[in-house]
Amino acid sequence: MGRVVIKIKIKKFKDTAQIPFFQTKGSSGADLHAAIDSPMEIKPMQRVLIPSGIGLEIPEGYEIQVRARSGLAYKKGLSLVNGLGTIDADYRGEISVIAINLGDETITIEPDERIAQIICIKTEQFEFEETTDLSASDRGDKGFGSTGSQKV
Repeated sequence: MGRVVIKIKIKKFKDTAQIPFFQTKGSSGADLHAAIDSPMEIKPMQRVLIPSGIGLEIPEGYEIQVRARSGLAYKKGLSLVNGLGTIDADYRGEISVIAINLGDETITIEPDERIAQIICIKTEQFEFEETTDLSASDRGDKGFGSTGSQKV
């Protein structure tokens, strides 16, 4: 059984914008490129908005997730401020990446550099049902760090 292919319309907001593509047959994410005219410097702990120059028409029932590229995170310290970005199916504007330099030195993003990757994920909307009680579980209300201390 092969992969399911979802068709997503793409619009270039800038003629020089790059259409994302998968680097390998097994890639789950397609690379987003920086649609900038000149190099962009990012100081340590500085947050920036890096435009991609593209917009998408995502089918209802799906979202596009924007994720950091591991190579940039390791080599330059570039990460996403929100950890993981969500592009909703009804958004039609230009996609931009909210990035932060977590390194100790100023880094430079070059025009057309791969800055993030995008993943297409199936989503479901849900409804809330208010209650006064939640069902019991083995974990209960034990919070942060509690799962590593349990004996099996």
